[in-house]
Amino acid sequence: METDKRPPTGGGDGCLVGVIRIPVKIVAVLVVLPVRVVWELLVAGARAVHRHVLGPLYVHVVEPLLRALGWLLTTLLKLVFVWPWAGLWRYVLVPVGQGLAWTWRGLYGQVLAPAGRFLAVCVLRPLGEALAWLGRGGMRYLLAPLGKGVTWIGWALGMTLFVWPWVALWRYVLAPVGRGIAWLAAAAYWYVLTPVGHGLVWLAVAVFRYLLRPVGLGLVWLVAALYRYLLRPVGLGIAWLAAALYRCVLTPVGQLLAWAWHVAGRIVHALWRGLRRVGWVLIGWPASWAYRHVLTPAGHAAREVWRTGRAAVREARATVRRALFGTPPVEPARSRARTLGSTTAADAAPADEISLPRRQG
Repeated sequence: METDKRPPTGGGDGCLVGVIRIPVKIVAVLVVLPVRVVWELLVAGARAVHRHVLGPLYVHVVEPLLRALGWLLTTLLKLVFVWPWAGLWRYVLVPVGQGLAWTWRGLYGQVLAPAGRFLAVCVLRPLGEALAWLGRGGMRYLLAPLGKGVTWIGWALGMTLFVWPWVALWRYVLAPVGRGIAWLAAAAYWYVLTPVGHGLVWLAVAVFRYLLRPVGLGLVWLVAALYRYLLRPVGLGIAWLAAALYRCVLTPVGQLLAWAWHVAGRIVHALWRGLRRVGWVLIGWPASWAYRHVLTPAGHAAREVWRTGRAAVREARATVRRALFGTPPVEPARSRARTLGSTTAADAAPADEISLPRRQG
């Protein structure tokens, strides 16, 4: 049992780790940071494209187009494979089947059933009784004796052709030949095969004892020695080298790459927050201030001016109409019922046209 002779792991890093860490940090700052910046820009661009281009394109163009195409294909398939067969079944096969069924019921009830009953009662039953009487008489006095004679002739012919020759062949030919072959086989087994088998067994035991067993033991000893003095030391050396490489090179490099990736992510997020704040200070806040303190009051003032001018024009137009044409004529009851500002009485004059600003005032 061998003891583990691994060097104790100290708390600090060795000189090899320090020498490897400085170039790895330089490479991380020069390579990983630009890659992370490009990656964040690609992610932001992809999200913007998906939000403002692909999503509306799918909702307003692709989805209606697919729905229209599906409706068109469904209509065409129904027109080709459903509606013709449904019409054929409904307007051709069903009426024809109903007509054939009605014809068959009428033909069966009025023709076939009476004819069948007549044939069964007046023709087939007397004919069957006559044939039965003839059959009973013929069976008793003619067919039974004839059948017995034919049976005896067939039995004798069958025995002569298929039984007695084979029995004679077995008894006088095959049985003696078989007994002779059995005696020869027994003699060959006792006087030839048994000595040969014993000799082969002795030869196999001798070959195993004096040839195969020493060779096998030598091969086992050679394999054990090869494993103990060559393969095992080489494997232990390779394992120690791989462990040292993993502990002193791969682990620090991986940790440095992970640290560089996180640092690059924080730098990119900090840059992005800074750009957002700079954009808000330079563009967003002035635009919001201008919209809130300049454009909104100007729009309200323009709306009030437009409403006042429209009300003045409407009042001037009503005044000119009254001055030129007098009081407007009485509208019909049907039109007056749908006119705003008119009364529902039949003899009342329509009310004056009142503009919206005057009503509000």
